[in-house]
Amino acid sequence: MNRVKFIVASRVSAADFYTNTATGRSLALQKIPIMDVCLFPENKVGLPALYNSVIREVENTPCTLIFAHDDLHILDYYWMAHVLNGLNAFQILGVAGNVRRLPRQPSWIFIDENFALDEPPNLSGVVGHGTGFPPTHLDVYGPSGLRVKLLDGLFLAAHSRTLIDRDLFFDERFDFHFYDMDLCRQAEEKDVSCGTWPLSIVHESGGNFRSDAWKKAYAAYLAKWGE
Repeated sequence: MNRVKFIVASRVSAADFYTNTATGRSLALQKIPIMDVCLFPENKVGLPALYNSVIREVENTPCTLIFAHDDLHILDYYWMAHVLNGLNAFQILGVAGNVRRLPRQPSWIFIDENFALDEPPNLSGVVGHGTGFPPTHLDVYGPSGLRVKLLDGLFLAAHSRTLIDRDLFFDERFDFHFYDMDLCRQAEEKDVSCGTWPLSIVHESGGNFRSDAWKKAYAAYLAKWGE
């Protein structure tokens, strides 16, 4: 079985990651023999640059790659098995997404620049939000296990060979916003399937829409794709 590399960046130190972050505490509960954690502590670098560095590093040693935020409570004891099973169905895997893509769409969940939510039949996946379990609220977007055009970047998985063989890398112009939307659009162009899979996660962050950094990234996204 190929090894799994769990790639995560955090603003906290390496010493604090496993005690002071949700993802770190979740990983500390389970010692998965086939998994290596690639931690980027005290990070200020855009996520795509970090993610790409690991993809290039494993070019000659095929493995499964998981790209995750540091504020995830992973509640599923069998989450690794579920991820690997999901990658038998889809080439890029996430926990939430949208089966369609619209012009000028500012997020997988919103349909326009007024941040109007898309209709439930177009959405897929389940994510809890809050600081622990049970979550403050549970967002049931729609059924999981669907092929989608857009995925939320909070948790993404793919086999390294899929990304390398299809020349799929994260666009480093996007730093912390729109890197997930961009990757999915690249995948769509190259006929690489994206899909959601059931995984019990609580996300501490709800996103940072409307910030200056987000607006700058949105402008760069529209400049690249034209809509």
